[in-house]
Amino acid sequence: MSKTYQQIARFLTQNPNEVAVHSVNAIAQRCGTHASSFVRFAQALGYSGFKDVQMLFQKRLETAAPGFEARIRVLEDELENRDDPTDFGFLRELVVKDIAALQSLLDDVDAAQLSHAADLLSEANTVYLLGQLRSAPVAEFLRYMLTMIGKRCVMLDPSGGLATHMAKTMTKQDVLVAVSFRYYANEVVSIVHDAREKEIKTVAISDSTLSPLAKSADAFFAVPEHRHTFSRSIAAPSCVAQAIVLATAARLQSGSAHPEIPIVTQV
Repeated sequence: MSKTYQQIARFLTQNPNEVAVHSVNAIAQRCGTHASSFVRFAQALGYSGFKDVQMLFQKRLETAAPGFEARIRVLEDELENRDDPTDFGFLRELVVKDIAALQSLLDDVDAAQLSHAADLLSEANTVYLLGQLRSAPVAEFLRYMLTMIGKRCVMLDPSGGLATHMAKTMTKQDVLVAVSFRYYANEVVSIVHDAREKEIKTVAISDSTLSPLAKSADAFFAVPEHRHTFSRSIAAPSCVAQAIVLATAARLQSGSAHPEIPIVTQV
């Protein structure tokens, strides 16, 4: 796809409910492109026009849960949110968006994928972890939790330029867990692709089914980002990561219904 078509496809997949109810002009304005580009995009997919594509989203909306933007509006009303130029307004905005994003996880995360990821991690000889740029904190969180439940793990640290070389030590008995969001770190994408070529199982957390990680992952979790601003939060991806580790811990702790992750200060 061209860059414009990639932009449109990303917008459609991350804002399906909004696509169903707004005019093509309004959708194009929000997407940051021209309405005619949406028409040509639809025709490139074999439809007569964008209206035919929109009908698919309207049918989905009949049974879909409230969208991200709708959740935000409800939460803002509940919190009596107004335009707040103060420093506390930054906190309020982040909290509202994070609550909406976390609620969306219950609708968006596939239970079968979660179980599959936990199976892979619990059976792996070594878990290799990969995350760069703002994805790095999620990978570090995974390393902490997996270490605490006694799972051998290796962080593919980019310092010294060794991440790619360290990845070559992975075997088919290991599992790679990769985290990456727009704009995807080239080294992360390359390592995930190489892992697929070597038939190494991969669990990936990203922001869209259009992510370059999706096609190579055995278990994939898309946590959409709805606004590309400085304040993009990692609360929802971290929640997914913690759920994966808890499910893994349950398997390692004799099928416990209440798995525990010890803390470093625990006696």
